[in-house]
Amino acid sequence: MGRYVVGVDFGTLSGRAVLVDVENGEEIACSVYDYPHGVMDEKLPSGMPLRAGWALQHPTDYIQVLSHTLPEVLRQSGVEAGQVKGIGVDFTACTLIPCLADGTPLCFAPQYRERPHAYAKLWKHHAAQDKADAINALAEERGEAFLARYGGKTSSEWLLPKVWQMLEEDEELYRKTACFVEATDWIVWQLTGKLNRSACTLGYKALWSPETGFPAGEFLRALHPMLERMPQEKLYGPILPLGAKAGEVTEEAASLTGLQAGTAVAVGNVDAHVTVPAVGIQGPGKLLAILGTSTCHMLLGEREANVPGICGVVKDGILPGLYGYEAGQSCVGDHFAWFIENCLPGSYRDEAAEQGKNIHAYLREKAQKLRPGESGLLALDWWNGNRSVLVDADLSGLLLGMTLQTKPEEIYRALIEATAYGTRRIIEAFEENGVPVEEFYASGGISQKDGMTMQIYADVTGKPVHITGAAQGPALGAALFGAVAAGEYASIGEASARMAKGAERVYRPVEENRRIYDTLYREYLRLHDCFGRGENDVMKRLRELKNGGK
Repeated sequence: MGRYVVGVDFGTLSGRAVLVDVENGEEIACSVYDYPHGVMDEKLPSGMPLRAGWALQHPTDYIQVLSHTLPEVLRQSGVEAGQVKGIGVDFTACTLIPCLADGTPLCFAPQYRERPHAYAKLWKHHAAQDKADAINALAEERGEAFLARYGGKTSSEWLLPKVWQMLEEDEELYRKTACFVEATDWIVWQLTGKLNRSACTLGYKALWSPETGFPAGEFLRALHPMLERMPQEKLYGPILPLGAKAGEVTEEAASLTGLQAGTAVAVGNVDAHVTVPAVGIQGPGKLLAILGTSTCHMLLGEREANVPGICGVVKDGILPGLYGYEAGQSCVGDHFAWFIENCLPGSYRDEAAEQGKNIHAYLREKAQKLRPGESGLLALDWWNGNRSVLVDADLSGLLLGMTLQTKPEEIYRALIEATAYGTRRIIEAFEENGVPVEEFYASGGISQKDGMTMQIYADVTGKPVHITGAAQGPALGAALFGAVAAGEYASIGEASARMAKGAERVYRPVEENRRIYDTLYREYLRLHDCFGRGENDVMKRLRELKNGGK
């Protein structure tokens, strides 16, 4: 009888489950479920409008992922529930759910459904930027040691700014909230009936470290008196390391998912972090970019270094015994989708339909015929703010060089190139601060489907881009941790050695293209520093006017 594990990956727009063979990591079945509520960034389900910068989700969508995808992979495969030894989950982070003491999200209560703060705040919720700015200013003024672990700045995407925003804007809901829970921990809670917290999410998103814990109460009180004991009062629960067993599937969860009660459940993980062992990376110097709606850049190091603009460095945060570094770009696939949804002429859609082509594939065909620099365009990739290295959600996009002859495919390619320049800036930040990047790996849907983009990344960075073989990298990674939690392997390293899907093909830099992109990248850096480091704050002034300022 075969032995299997399941990994469930909760992304920005959908969740997916994969059933894999414990022996070799072979994918036996996969099921994807789109969130019915999607990303709520304009209005609540009732139609109540949201302010700019909000990004919410409805936790019922997460439960429906479990109830749809898990029975489906069992049905597809014919595998019996008793053959599934463990389950692991990963999630975008920080995605934060305010809950009652029994784990019920506040938005489930009818009296709170018109209250935006009752819903899950998605990772890309940026409406708390002013809180992040205040945290950074106070931490720098006081010389708080934790700030260096996060590249000198906290982000509006993280836990503390989101919690503080709720306290300031809806104190009643804050008081009603028994606990704030990362979505990955909440899913594990629903599966096991027990609240445990992942050391990974707390380390990267909640300013926690195993040595010093959360920021001192004195610091939190200086932000707001009611925050002084917030960690003790609302972030309680055992903190468990990655790879640990969080519990077992309950009878109730078994009825929901089709899994067998008693199946081992791994501690929750983060989508980007969990992908590293899934592609076979077990040592330092190999940067993994997971390209999707956004991009996360994961890198292992042998020592802790202060790297400006990173999202965090946590010991054992990705793999035991190594320092895990995270950086990222807030807008990549979202960037390209925005252009197609809002800027593409109907004639292009009609021609793509006539040719029976996906609109992205149709545009890529046109864009691929362009030489580097031929369009005369240059863009900043900040349509959703800048995560690394500037850590500023109030920045916005820029496209330079358009004329009356500019074509859609030229803009499309310029946007792709901008994301490649942003990745190169991140790589250089690591290298300039003593964390070597010797190899570059890519995972995620864009890397699997879009060879033109991957060639541009190779040409822009000057590094070969190794494309990994995991079609569902995060879900496979979650399954690896499920195997460890179930005792099928003694360590995540051992599971990775047997189950990971490494590089399948490589895109190598074309020297002529690289030289042109070096020139364009120097111009990108000038724009990057001019608009991103305070020389010209026009983007912020425009945002203030848009939001009703004067």
